[in-house]
Formats: sequence, C-alpha cells, structure tokens
Amino acid sequence: MIFPGIASMETDQMTDEQRYWQQLDCGFARVAEVFPDCIKEALAKLSDEGITAYINYARFLGKMGRGAEPVLIFLEIWPAVALTLGEDALPAIIECVRRMYKSPNGTAIVAFLQSLPTAARRLPSKTQLDDYLQLALDLMERTTGSIHGIHQTFPSPGLPVFFKQIPLLLSQLALAGLKKWVEYGIRFYSDHPERQVDYFSLQSADSRAVLQRERHGTLLTDNERKLDLYLRGLWQTEARLIPYSNMPGEQHQQIPYYDILGIRLPDVYNDVHGISGIDRYRIALAHIVGHQRWSTAIFADNLSPFQRMAAEFLEDSRIEYLLMREYPGLRRIFLALHPQPSEDACDIASESCIRHRLAMLSRALLDPAHPYKNTHILDFRLRFYELMRQGDAGTPEMADLAIAFVAKTRRQSDQLAKMHFKDTEIDYRDDNRHLWCFYEQSDDEEMFDEHRQPAVSEEIKGLPPRHYHEWDYNSQSYRPDWVSVYESLHPTGYAADIDKLLEKHAGLAKRLKKLLDLLKPQDKVRIRYQEEGSELDLDVALRSLIDFKSGSSPDPRINMSHKNDGRNIAVMVLLDLSQSLNEKAAGSEQTILELSQEAVSLLAWAIQQLGDPFAIAGFHSNTRHEVRYLHIKGYGEQWGDEVKGRLAAMEASYSTRMGAAMRHAAHYLDKQQADKKLMLILTDGEPADIDSKDGRILIEDARQAVTELDACGIYAYCINLDPRADEYVKDIFGRQYTIIDNVAQLPAKLPALFISLTK
Repeated sequence: MIFPGIASMETDQMTDEQRYWQQLDCGFARVAEVFPDCIKEALAKLSDEGITAYINYARFLGKMGRGAEPVLIFLEIWPAVALTLGEDALPAIIECVRRMYKSPNGTAIVAFLQSLPTAARRLPSKTQLDDYLQLALDLMERTTGSIHGIHQTFPSPGLPVFFKQIPLLLSQLALAGLKKWVEYGIRFYSDHPERQVDYFSLQSADSRAVLQRERHGTLLTDNERKLDLYLRGLWQTEARLIPYSNMPGEQHQQIPYYDILGIRLPDVYNDVHGISGIDRYRIALAHIVGHQRWSTAIFADNLSPFQRMAAEFLEDSRIEYLLMREYPGLRRIFLALHPQPSEDACDIASESCIRHRLAMLSRALLDPAHPYKNTHILDFRLRFYELMRQGDAGTPEMADLAIAFVAKTRRQSDQLAKMHFKDTEIDYRDDNRHLWCFYEQSDDEEMFDEHRQPAVSEEIKGLPPRHYHEWDYNSQSYRPDWVSVYESLHPTGYAADIDKLLEKHAGLAKRLKKLLDLLKPQDKVRIRYQEEGSELDLDVALRSLIDFKSGSSPDPRINMSHKNDGRNIAVMVLLDLSQSLNEKAAGSEQTILELSQEAVSLLAWAIQQLGDPFAIAGFHSNTRHEVRYLHIKGYGEQWGDEVKGRLAAMEASYSTRMGAAMRHAAHYLDKQQADKKLMLILTDGEPADIDSKDGRILIEDARQAVTELDACGIYAYCINLDPRADEYVKDIFGRQYTIIDNVAQLPAKLPALFISLTK
C-alpha cells in the first residue's frame, strides 16, 4: 500500500494526501501508485469544494465495478479539464457517466472519460459542454435497442467508437455540424449494429461524405493563437476567447459579447460576401476592442426599450467611425458585412419599423454612397458627423442623439407586436450589455464579479503531468491524451564520482580536445547598418555626417556588431533509464548504466567545450499512466557540480515508453533559438511497457514521434546498445541510428559520434 500503517493512524496525524487516500477508499494498486501526483495537481488547481467533489466522484468511479481504468483516467484528467470548463461542469459529466452505468453502455465510460480533455479544449464553455453531453446521451438512448425475440437489451454499438473519434471530429466540425453528422448516423443506422460501427468510426463512405459536407467555415479553436496575436499586435490588448455554438433549430441565436471572463465569439464563421471567416473574427474583435477603448456605461433606468435600441445602434456607429479613422482599410469589410435595407422594405401597416429605420441610419453613417432619401435619415447623419467633428462626442452624446431620433421619427406602428428584422441584423456587432448600468441591480447582476471570478490557486504545489497523444497503428489515428508524463529534477549524488570518471578517461579527453578545437567557430562576421552595436561603422558614420551637413536626413544606422560564423546547434541528450540498464555489459565487469554514465559525462564535457547549448534528461515508464521524465541538466545550467551530482545518482528501473519521452523532450528543445536542433536518444532496447500487449504498437508510436520531430525541424538520432536492434531500430529512425554492439566502447564512441554528426 502506498501509505503503510494508515489504518492505525489517528486522523489528526495523517497528511492531506493520506486523508484523501483514505476517503477515496480504493483498493487498486495502479491507482495507489499515481495518487500522490494526482492529488498534488488537484490541490494546486481546485478549490476546497472542488477537491471534495473530486474525491467523492473518483470514489464512485472506483466502486462501479469497471476496474481501475475509469478512476485512473478521471484522477489524471479532471484538474486540467476543470481549469478550462470550471468546477461546476463536473456534476453534469458524472450524471452522464451514471446514465451510461445504469444502461447496458458501461463499457463506453472509459472512452467517454478519455474524450473529455479534447472536448474541453475544443468546447471550452459550459454551455457547449452541456450540448456535447446531451448529444452523447441522445446517441446512446436512440441506438441502445432490443434484440428481436429476446427480452434483453444490447448496448449502443456506435457510442464507444464515437467517443474515440471525438478528437478528429471536433478538429473538423463545429458543434452544430457534429450534431448533424450524428443525427444522420442515428437516422439511417440505429437498427443496423455493424453499419452503425462503420459509420461512427468514420469507416463508411457516407460517414466521410457527411463529414465533408458539414466541414465548412473557420473554426475559432483552430485560429485562437492567430487572433490572440492580432489583438496583441494591432490593438495592444489581450483577452481570453470563449466560443459558443448556435445549434440549428434554436429560436434564440447568441451574438458576440464580452464580460470579465473574456470575449465570447461563435465557434465557427463561414465566408460571406467575399469576406473570409478569419476576417470576420478580426472585425468582430476590432468592434469589441473599440467598445472597450472608447465606450462608457450609462444608466438605462429612465430610457425606454426603443431609446436603448437606438442608443446601441448609434454607439456602434461611433465605434466604427473611430476604428476606421485609425485603420481606414476596415471600411471595406464593414461595408461588405453591414446589411443594406431597402428603404421601402418595411410595411408600416403590419410591422414595427423602428429597427428598420435604425439599420438604415447605421448604413448611411457607414456608407458615403448610401441610397437613402428619407429626410430624417439624412438629417441625423449630418448631426452625427457634426458631433464627431467636434471631437468630444461620447456614449452620453450618442444616447441624447438616439432619444432625439426616436422622438422625431416615432410612428403609431412602432408599437405593433411584429417587428421587421430583414436586413437589420449586423452579426459582427456585440450585444452591448457593457453600455448599461442600473440604479438597482437585478438578481442576475448582483454580486456578478464575486460569483463569477475564476478560482486561482495561491500556490502551485508541483508540476502537473503533461498529457500526450499516442499513435495507434491499427486505426491509423492518435489516442488523445493517452500518456501522462510526470517531470521532476533528478535526485543528486556526489559530483566527485563524475570527476573520477573524467580522470579515468583523461587520455581520451586529450585526443577529443584536439578535434573539438577544430570544430569551434573561429571567424567573425560583421553585421553593418545597426542603430545599436558594439562599435562605430566609420564609412556609414561619415556618409551620415555629410548628409547632415548638406541638409539631408542622416542614416541613423551608423553602428555595427559581430557574430561568429559557425555553429548554431542546440542539443538534447535523452537517456533510457529502464531496468535493463542494470545488467552487466557483455565482456565487461561494469553495468550498462555505469558505462552510460561514463559516456554521457564525456559527451557533456565535449559539448561544453564547444559552447553548444545542451540539456540532459532521463526517462522510464510504468504503464501509460506514469512516464517519469527526469531533468539532469537544463539549457540554462552550466556543466558543474550540481549537474554532475545528478548524473552520478542515475538509477535504472521500469520500462521504455520512448514516444512520449521524445515528445516531451521536443517540448523543451523546440523552444531553443538555434539553426540546428539535435536530439540524441541513448537506449539499450526497443520501446516497451507492461501495459502494452501488442509489441508493435510502441515501436510504431516512436516512429510517429520521430516524424513529428522532423516536422518541427528536430533531427532525432538513436545510439542503440542492443545487439538485436536491427530488427526494429530502422523502422523507428530510418537511417538515423548507430548500433554499438560492444557496449564497453561506448565512452569512446559516443563523443566521437557527436562530433561527426555536428561537424
């Protein structure tokens, strides 16, 4: 047991981890192994109430009779998912699990829980999550059926495979499109189990055809980073972007808005009127940023609904006027997206035309070539521009102008119940909730800030696990968030032990030193025309002085700097620390681990001599739920006693889940500013783990990881100490490997190999 003697301890003597473990009341050894790391992450990210719910619901999952997998997945994923969705999303998720548990669909629970991290990223608002859960339950209920002639039910054939396809589906479809795709499968295959499986696993032709039909538009989640840079670069602001979905058939369609939690935008925009979806996002964000910069809230209590509507139209027009004054090119997009109502479109005998008149005024304020002849429209257009030319027009002045417009254009038909909406809805504009404040708060507005502020942990108590996908060669797709990687600093030992190893190989080091001196960058290259630099560029400085004396504008770039004309390489040394390294090397009294220590020590010394930035890390795994990544040297650390101490303390245990470790190492190497990025993987065997029955699956995943690294500009090279490596290493690394059959030669061969790779 992970907490020995806990049963005999008094409650007040237990640590928090022990108390929560006792409350969890779980007998699975696999859960016990990862529980300390999971609860540390949960304590850092969840509130006290959230921790209580976390433990209680995990206990429920552990008692369902579905084995350790559901509780393991939940303990690992929920803290990170809660940060995205909010802790209040958990009851709805567990209710969905309960309904599966009470139905014949209990086998789908694991796949459902595994889909949650992806669903949280792609559908980060609670409203969207609720729609997703309802969609899943609807699929379950409508495809769980009876076998003819037998009084029993069979589980939904399509539900588990649907959850497994969620990463692909949500990367291609908005929530509304996903609903249509699911509805098609239910309608045509609810009574045909085999075809249902083919459809929901995207194997059938019509499944892929419907997917392509519904795959349209620009998804917010795919462009969030681009839009974030747009906000920062063009508008010097930042905000969290929160998508919402307008499902087909809903009477009330949401429109953009912002509050203290972020900016709410549709999850998908289609191209319209020659304007791309990404430009529609940009124009909606520009409009909202304009409100944040120039609008002020005013009291709404004494204004009628029509007056408030008119004030919003005119304030929106003022914001667009100011935006176009700053960036005139925005006018083209505003004109393309703003509707142009026909002047005689509204029938005053049967419709309220107040909204129609305001839309015409808004178009006239935007478009100098508008077609309108209405005297009130023309009059108030002139009054608007006169206010703007005076330079002191703000939200209150727009409200006054709106009141005057409503009074001047009032008609008896404005009170009719039926309002004219055609060509009056301007979908890039937000709902203007920020414009209004009230003398008396309503129940919805009361204590809004206090109730809705997201909980933030005061202290991050440890590094949470990072979840990585894993390649499944059978289905030719990724298993999303399949592997949990826990990282930490390697324990330290005695640096003197590494110094002794270096002294042992002093002769080899001396020979290496001569080679290293040849590789060091020697020449310097001048970089001219710099406003700031290490020295003055006399030629440019004299030319600038002559220009200045003659009355011309001098060139300020009168300095120059230097750079080395040579190496620009960043290196990551990734060490396999699996149990097999404890075996004696063939023909040597030393273990493979001891020889690896000597080789890596010499390699680190050699790289330090060259001045290349480098890091060293080790890894081993104990199932997909526990891949340990141990930092031995970081890029910001020098090759000194602290790093040597960690290297001296290296120990080997467990298994070799190589793909996840390579992806995590690439996470750090990819951030280095270097022309070339080299990852050296030192291993003594093929990728393997105790929870992987198919010996091929981790080999294929490692091969896929190498492909991913190559796409990121990282060159992965394997040094393999396994005499049988020819059977698998080429499948993983192609030609990028070396097999060292005589492990005793590793200390001499490894630094030489590095030199040959980087010369």
